[in-house]
Amino acid sequence: MKFWICVGGLSLCLAGCERLPDTPVKESSAPPPPPVVTPTERAPETAAATSAEPLQQASELQAAGKLAEARALLQPLAETGSEALRTLLSELNTRIIFTPAPAPEKVDYTIVAGDSLGKIAKQFHTTIELIKQANGLSSDLIRVGNRLRVYQAEFAVTVSKANNILTLTDRGQFFKRYRVGTGEYSKTPVGEFKITVRQEQPVWHRGDKTIPFGDPENILGTHWLGLDVPGYGLHGTWETNSIGRQATAGCIRMLNDDVAQLYTLLPVGTPVTIRD
Repeated sequence: MKFWICVGGLSLCLAGCERLPDTPVKESSAPPPPPVVTPTERAPETAAATSAEPLQQASELQAAGKLAEARALLQPLAETGSEALRTLLSELNTRIIFTPAPAPEKVDYTIVAGDSLGKIAKQFHTTIELIKQANGLSSDLIRVGNRLRVYQAEFAVTVSKANNILTLTDRGQFFKRYRVGTGEYSKTPVGEFKITVRQEQPVWHRGDKTIPFGDPENILGTHWLGLDVPGYGLHGTWETNSIGRQATAGCIRMLNDDVAQLYTLLPVGTPVTIRD
């Protein structure tokens, strides 16, 4: 066994070979290779995480007055996104429809001789109340040559008895959700129906007795939307603790402010689906 001094170092090296290297080994001047970075596995994103960025972007668009653009950003995420996303989407939908804000569903209509709000509402399958509110009208008086911005909706209502939730859609897209009360012991009928009656300050007929609006015995609240099944409909209530429960005689009960909003939005003929 032989010993020699390493050329590149100060210490004594032990060689396992029979002879010294023919030439000294020089230190390499090349930089060391970069470290290998192993990518880490990302955790699955939750609904809240995936909707956080669009929610922020939509809020910024809303603040800039770009309501239709904000709505378009959130609409595809309505079913899978967070509750905060649906809340903002509901707010955008209602602001668009109740104000003159521009939107693809709106048309600018010029009033002609012989027009009335009722005639225009029927032409565009909407309500007089919505036309008035969206255009800031305080009366039914309109003038030839004036222009109205009219929202052309295709509303449909779906009620879940199990969850006591009413979902409003427009052209099959999410519009807004409302908490409701439904019939105890499953008294609310299940099926496909239509709104056939719209009444503000409704009178309640109980047997042979007629109970006027405002009477403490009148349980219908501020508005009635009757269905094409006798005795059943959507109505308001003074008993707010019944909302979210199966506690009615079979009708769909709503907060007065909520049913007032539906009354403004939904014309006669609007389809209503009730599911278990």
